[in-house]
Amino acid sequence: MNVIQTFLGSLSMGAADPEVAAASGNVLVSLIYLVSAMMFIFGIKRLSKVKTARSGNQLAAAAMGVAIIGTLLEMEKIDAGWVLVGVIVGGGIGAYAALKVEMTSMPEMVAIFNGFGGAASALVPVAVFWQEYVVRDGPSATVAEVMTSGNTVTVVLSVIIGGITFTGSIIAFMKLQGSLQKGNPILLPNRHLISLGLALGALFFAWIFGFVSANAGFATFGLFFLTVISLGLGVLLVVPIGGADMPVVVSLLNSYSGVAASMAGFVIGNPLLIVGGALVGASGLILTNIMCVAMNRSLLNVLVGGFGQQEGSGGGGGSSEYTSVTSAGPEEAAMVLDASQSVIVVPGYGLAVAQAQHTIRELADTLKGRGMTVKYAIHPVAGRMPGHMNVLLAEADVPYEELVEMDDINSEFKNTDVVIVLGANDVVNPDAIDDKASPIYGMPILNAHEARTVFVVKRSLSPGYAGIKNPLFERDNAMMLFGDAKKMIQEVLREVKEL
Repeated sequence: MNVIQTFLGSLSMGAADPEVAAASGNVLVSLIYLVSAMMFIFGIKRLSKVKTARSGNQLAAAAMGVAIIGTLLEMEKIDAGWVLVGVIVGGGIGAYAALKVEMTSMPEMVAIFNGFGGAASALVPVAVFWQEYVVRDGPSATVAEVMTSGNTVTVVLSVIIGGITFTGSIIAFMKLQGSLQKGNPILLPNRHLISLGLALGALFFAWIFGFVSANAGFATFGLFFLTVISLGLGVLLVVPIGGADMPVVVSLLNSYSGVAASMAGFVIGNPLLIVGGALVGASGLILTNIMCVAMNRSLLNVLVGGFGQQEGSGGGGGSSEYTSVTSAGPEEAAMVLDASQSVIVVPGYGLAVAQAQHTIRELADTLKGRGMTVKYAIHPVAGRMPGHMNVLLAEADVPYEELVEMDDINSEFKNTDVVIVLGANDVVNPDAIDDKASPIYGMPILNAHEARTVFVVKRSLSPGYAGIKNPLFERDNAMMLFGDAKKMIQEVLREVKEL
């Protein structure tokens, strides 16, 4: 209220006094930042539910537009030409991506966005260092003495976190695309020792950069190697992680990008950047923890890059380990579905790869037209990033009310006639409940095995991210439909319509 009164009072005094005009401008910028921060908070809040996610995203985008206006008002001497170039180039790239990128490629797009956010957050403090220290005529003090110790530390943190986020996101993008060893883990010998050595090197060059010499060249030398080490750490932390484990990695990198942005906000004294970055960092870390719980993983292992396969692990779950698998065809599946009253679809990574979301929705509509109930069971890590499966199914016009979270639908499986598992593996593995020696024991799963009949649509008996056998495939109530998810469901749909 005091801020608003001050602003209104300054307007009544007129803009003739330069000091009054400057104060009015500062108050206006503060109000704009406040409104933008509130819009960001409510936007993120609305992203937590499928029905409101679209409007939440639009509200957050509008908040960014408001924030840009406030920044332009605050930066009085900025060259409008550069701003125009940035708007045209950045807006053009964003518009092209929004129109051309398929929904199945959205995880890769999010990974790239995280990387660009980290790179931008690293470049901001570098620019501040260059302006406030290097361009000075022969600084006679260290960086910490010129920029203060606090700002020096935030510059270092921005560069480290931003660099890790940038290269880590690039590696995540390549793994999601399958262009880097088809998304498989790359287990370098002694990688943890190498990472530890790089971390110690980062501390050393951070000390060189900020606290050792009053020479600008020496400080720049320290910052350069600090940046190189940060970029290397980003690679080493992500390459050991398999492509199927990317939901947690993408969420964690998103958190890193927010933290880096918040650090950059401290460097330039921008409160909105601090608040916005903190929101993204905190929400991303919370989501990462949720993903870890859903996959029975340790958050500490993710933070140090130990997540995923280890040397000598995995490799199990091949077809040779199965002895009593029952295979079925589209006609048999259609006959079972025709005699059913309730169906639950379990979408997984295979659905996303095959782009089968429209086909399964068409099958569901046909079944509902015959009086059956159809629901979709969504595991927290279904797809290739948090929320990916919800977005894919929503794109195919699947009603929001039919998308049911794991905790709400697990009690319904035992009373369900048919479950159709589409490309999911470990999230329906009953060993997570039954076998204490299993590496996934304790991981929350969808209780698909409790249904009267389970159809598992997979190309083969290959294992999931845990690299282990799934005993569901050999249960008496389970039948395998081997083939591409989209083509198989199309064949089942054709058989159902002919009945």
